[in-house]
Amino acid sequence: MDNWDEVRTAYQVARMGTVSGAAEVLGVHHATVIRHIDAIEARLGVKLFQRHARGYTPTEAGEDLLRVAQATEDQFNQLVGRMKGRGDDVAGELVVTSLASLAPLVVPVLSEFQQLHPGVIVRYLTGDRLFRLEYGEAHVAIRAGSVPDQPDNVVQPFWNQEVGLYASKEYIARRGVPSGVEDFANHSFVGNDDENNRAPFSQWLREHAPDEAITFRCSNNFTMYQAVLSGAGIGFMSRWEAARNPELQEVMTHLPEWSGKLWLVTHVDLHRTTKVQAFLTFLKDRMKEWMV
Repeated sequence: MDNWDEVRTAYQVARMGTVSGAAEVLGVHHATVIRHIDAIEARLGVKLFQRHARGYTPTEAGEDLLRVAQATEDQFNQLVGRMKGRGDDVAGELVVTSLASLAPLVVPVLSEFQQLHPGVIVRYLTGDRLFRLEYGEAHVAIRAGSVPDQPDNVVQPFWNQEVGLYASKEYIARRGVPSGVEDFANHSFVGNDDENNRAPFSQWLREHAPDEAITFRCSNNFTMYQAVLSGAGIGFMSRWEAARNPELQEVMTHLPEWSGKLWLVTHVDLHRTTKVQAFLTFLKDRMKEWMV
């Protein structure tokens, strides 16, 4: 194939489903899109799309082309992401990803780093999705749980996040404090709604508290924190997070097995770049202030 513009056009038509949608994405006139589709179909001698009133649907041959074009675009995006991280200047995009629950710690660090390096544009991406460093989706990832094992990534131990069992003072006034694990049946707990959640503290709670005692269940750590704060029950949270709110009280001696490990993950092609190394050094230094 000697005309990649036509392949790219066909890919966008397949992705968008309409000529007008593809034209908008490509920034060309819709007549150009139609001309490219007609040309590539004539060159290949097959129909890539079925035309209908609602738009264009890929044929079997079109689906084959779509898969090849998608792989090509992914590889190009990977290359662009890596190139953005190269150079000797601490400038341009810095893309960092973590769980949203770490935002109170990470955002101030990113803000201070940006003040030191005004040429940096920060993109802080949070959520449960695993952003793919190999495709240039992020420069630095802060990940929790077991050691990340994706190939071509540089993984460094970062921080052991201590977790405690807390209740609001309002809850304690109503229900008191558990005298021990044997007293859990007489209390209400806030837990994760996912029974297969692999967080050490979540597994510990399901092993030691009766199922009927976990009366308030949430889908993420932020909502669990809000539930505990509102008095819905006793629940786990990071000790640094609880220390910021005087309305919370630790109800049980901290156990080391509740803690979770955090890891710094970078792609091997970007790990040694000036910008990434500058941020990693800065982040590790500020992390020392996170200790409770």
